Amino acid sequence: MRTKITFVVFLLFFLTFSTAQAPSTAIGGGEFVFNPTKNSCLTTAQRTIIKQDLKTNVSALKLQNKLAFRSSTNSENHPLFIWPVQKANNVIFNDVWAISGYVDHNSSYPNQLTDYNCGTKTYDTADGYNHQGVDIYNWPFSWKLMDDDAVEIIAAAPGQILAKHDGEFDRSCSFNNNIWNAIYVQHDDGSVAWYGHMKNGSLSPKNVGDSVAQGEYLGIVGSSGNSTGPHLHFEVYTDASFTQLVDPFAGDCNNMNSTSWWADQRPYIDSNINALMTHSQVPDAFPECPTTETTYERNDFDISEDIYMSLYLRDQVNNIPLLLKVIRPDGSYLYEWSYTPTGNYSSAYYYWYFPVDAVGTWTWQVTYQGQTESHTFNVTDQLGIDDLILENTSIYPNPFNTTIKIESKTKITSASIVNVLGKSILEFKANSAEGISHLNLAELSNGMYFVILKGDDNQKKTVKIIKK
Repeated sequence: MRTKITFVVFLLFFLTFSTAQAPSTAIGGGEFVFNPTKNSCLTTAQRTIIKQDLKTNVSALKLQNKLAFRSSTNSENHPLFIWPVQKANNVIFNDVWAISGYVDHNSSYPNQLTDYNCGTKTYDTADGYNHQGVDIYNWPFSWKLMDDDAVEIIAAAPGQILAKHDGEFDRSCSFNNNIWNAIYVQHDDGSVAWYGHMKNGSLSPKNVGDSVAQGEYLGIVGSSGNSTGPHLHFEVYTDASFTQLVDPFAGDCNNMNSTSWWADQRPYIDSNINALMTHSQVPDAFPECPTTETTYERNDFDISEDIYMSLYLRDQVNNIPLLLKVIRPDGSYLYEWSYTPTGNYSSAYYYWYFPVDAVGTWTWQVTYQGQTESHTFNVTDQLGIDDLILENTSIYPNPFNTTIKIESKTKITSASIVNVLGKSILEFKANSAEGISHLNLAELSNGMYFVILKGDDNQKKTVKIIKK
């Protein structure tokens, strides 16, 4: 099942802030939609098997006098959950998840939806399934995060493992009738949490009957069972009879339980800058499922290179502006601009690219809804071995009025003039055996530009020039 992507390619208008301005173009961006076909996470038959296995294990633990939960308690004494996913310690992203669907409180179907907040961020199916959990998916680069063990599933509350199942294929892309890899934990009040779709082989080594602490590692987010990509399906019941589902989120349209089961309930719209990155080229962010994304991420560049800058949002809100800055090593702004995205998206992405004009440590910074995140990258002028041939190539006069001369021991076969917005505005090709020795730039307006010279063996050198 291919994940649906809505592409938006856009042109940014020029806005001036202080002495900086917007880059002339953006590559693109838009919405990422997880599970667009709204497949159910479990079939009715699978649910029946899971519930029977759990009840069998409860009976066995009772006989062994190992069942931690003994008697019913007041429902108000239910556990208070922490968030059941976290990024691994080595992950540099600001965050690694988004929500595609909550519990559906409207028992009618199909496409008759009501989540706890009276919205429609949930789903049902034509055969009568109403979504029974919270789906938390990896974002951005879902498969890469899974392959890198970057998104960990943790125990939302302390409890006892009632069952676990592992060994299933974990790169599912569609409905397939396969069971998931999962762990099931019972809490002190008798309630039971299901953690489904785990990565094969990632489950905690603990056994049925063992206790887990709140926040303890349970596994890695995967795509086992009926799934269209890596995500956690988190489902909760009041007890091991599995007759009363719990929606852990409190809200006006939650008709299952009156109080929140979260220690600190997250807002319905939980906007966040999940990641800022720099790349050597546009990432292959959405290949055919389940191919791992190729990110082309880099943090070290030569001054002659274009740098691709990206941002990844969770819960984008329509018409809320982004403030974007590209900050030089000396603290001045190469670019500072505003972009106002449209659409209410559970996840969104945007890319820009342009050259830079100084060596040192740069900062790519984005502010969204009061949150500011920064990503640093390094720019040097260390040429490769082939480019050293052009190291002594010089351009003069600089600043210039109309014409620049090129002095080089290597034949210059082409030259490009690029403005400060990253747009190539003039191209020159050698029309003699001696190559290019001068450029007539009389048509340029006064200001700063970059000239990119190429040698006959494709060596490259970039020089900043000023027309006065």
